Amino acid sequence: MNVHAGGTGVDNQGLAGQQVDAGAGEIRSSFGPPKAVYIHIPFCTNKCFYCDFNSYVLKDQPVMDYLRALDREMELTVQQTPPQQIDTIFVGGGTPTVLTPAEMEFFLASVRKHFPNWAPDIEFTMEANPGTTDLDKLAVMKAGGVNRVSFGVQSFQNTLLSGIGRIHNTDDVYRSLENAHKAGLHNLSIDLMFGLPNQTVEMLNESITKALELDLPHYSVYSLKVEENTLFHTMYQKNQLPLPNEEDELQMYLLLMSRMKEAGYKQYEISNFAKPGFESRHNMTYWRNEDYYGLGAGAHGYVGRQRHVNIKGVTPYNQGAAAGLPRLEQFTVSAEEAMEDFAMVGLRMLDGMQTSRFEEQFGRKFEDVFQAPLERLLKQGLLVSRSDGDGYKLSEQGVLYGNDVFGAFIGYLTVGD
Repeated sequence: MNVHAGGTGVDNQGLAGQQVDAGAGEIRSSFGPPKAVYIHIPFCTNKCFYCDFNSYVLKDQPVMDYLRALDREMELTVQQTPPQQIDTIFVGGGTPTVLTPAEMEFFLASVRKHFPNWAPDIEFTMEANPGTTDLDKLAVMKAGGVNRVSFGVQSFQNTLLSGIGRIHNTDDVYRSLENAHKAGLHNLSIDLMFGLPNQTVEMLNESITKALELDLPHYSVYSLKVEENTLFHTMYQKNQLPLPNEEDELQMYLLLMSRMKEAGYKQYEISNFAKPGFESRHNMTYWRNEDYYGLGAGAHGYVGRQRHVNIKGVTPYNQGAAAGLPRLEQFTVSAEEAMEDFAMVGLRMLDGMQTSRFEEQFGRKFEDVFQAPLERLLKQGLLVSRSDGDGYKLSEQGVLYGNDVFGAFIGYLTVGD
């Protein structure tokens, strides 16, 4: 069983919108500045037991200093790479909705000031935790341009929620969604998790039922992955984490795929389901390996031929932004790594990746570059050709063993088979 292919996607190492000079092996940008913006708000009310994201408990944090530093990074970023039309904005965390209405208003005004040219149908998503979204805050969000909200629900059993360190309960979920609708925000998504400690297949089935009763346009369902530097990792090493067995976890994934399909939702990516037209356009940026601006503490970004990671700590980030772009590291991505990224993230989408786009960007045929892993995965039945003949996609079996498929491409060119 191998369904640990979840995650928010904001840190996917994507790099499309690039081309390779076949003679020099050099990546060059040819599609203009990014059309997508990711912004990180690193504050949370508390740290969940499974979370390894760059986040910090809100108490005593210099929030306004951080928002001013973020404003400064935006200013420097657009000086360096002036934006054109922005198609998607995604604000993640942390929990962006821990900002007060006044802080939220300041932040959203900064975004609009530095990225003013929005597509008429822009998708502007903000992550939220149930219980941190009262009507006043949601009204400020909508007035500031937010038109899509993704709620971290995770489960509809309060015992499971407390067991993973969440501070909301199911009542908070319903109240938050009701407030969002009252504020005029109807493009809503919720996250669910499976493979949680003490979770049963029956519990997940109940959560799916309650989630589907909400009739939302989008659902993300992630398997728990025990990451280092989390409380769960410490518990796991002490054999104190009662996780479902492998067979139950497989049944959970099969169940959620079946129930989502029966309810009319398309599984368009390993962990994501949507009604037609409501796929996350911002996350598609990552899965298509396209460039995006990355702003905020610990944020990743890809602009032109450069990948960067920002300084992670709040105060060090604030100090870094005062002195210039707050970079922890920045480097040029090789053609080989960019091609590996293209294959890895593109195959997360259930429609698969297009070899015509690969050849357009890199000047080489996908089959020539990845002959050995491609032949092996096709023979194993984990990959199949797309129906239009333009590329490859995961088979039904490949969906269950996604990590094996992705792992076949990671390091193949940069390390060797």
